[in-house]
Amino acid sequence: MPQPAATVEVADAELIRRSWQEPEAFAAVFDRHAPQLHRYAVRRLGRDAAEDIVSDTFLAAFQNRHRYGLEHTDARPWLYGIASNVIGKRRRDEVTRYRAYVRGGVDPVEITGGLVEDNVTTLTVNQPLVAALAGLKSGDRDVLLLIAWAGLSYEEVALALDIPVGTVRSRLNRARKKARQALENTVWKDSLDG
Repeated sequence: MPQPAATVEVADAELIRRSWQEPEAFAAVFDRHAPQLHRYAVRRLGRDAAEDIVSDTFLAAFQNRHRYGLEHTDARPWLYGIASNVIGKRRRDEVTRYRAYVRGGVDPVEITGGLVEDNVTTLTVNQPLVAALAGLKSGDRDVLLLIAWAGLSYEEVALALDIPVGTVRSRLNRARKKARQALENTVWKDSLDG
């Protein structure tokens, strides 16, 4: 009896290379990464903006696919880098969103139509931490959220943002310090109030 053929997943780099001659091959890159990028965009800017972020990200990726470094088999860092640039054009919206959460204590996604996929709200952190996110420099916030929410490694973040790994480490350190201070100030204030 013949054995079923093993399913071999084609690397993103190979799909992108194929798309140079067969543009429809790029659809597999979209299918593979769009859901994760969408979740990340929802967390950063909310459900309404997420569709546009993903669309703009993949449009830019498709238009620039000939520039992709084929030595990188996984396109996630490249795509998250593009998404970070797209989100960067909406920084004011992101900070406004965080500040609204801090003021009202209600996740803006809940106001605009319910909970995010898997019944998890986009900002499952407390108000002081969200305030710290709003107060971070954009580069520090990008590094922190690419690691925490997108699950990228330091090296992948460096590739995504086109910065050295040492810069990733220093930005993450600054972001963590600010978040830690925000949480410690809350604990200290709560202990004085209690």
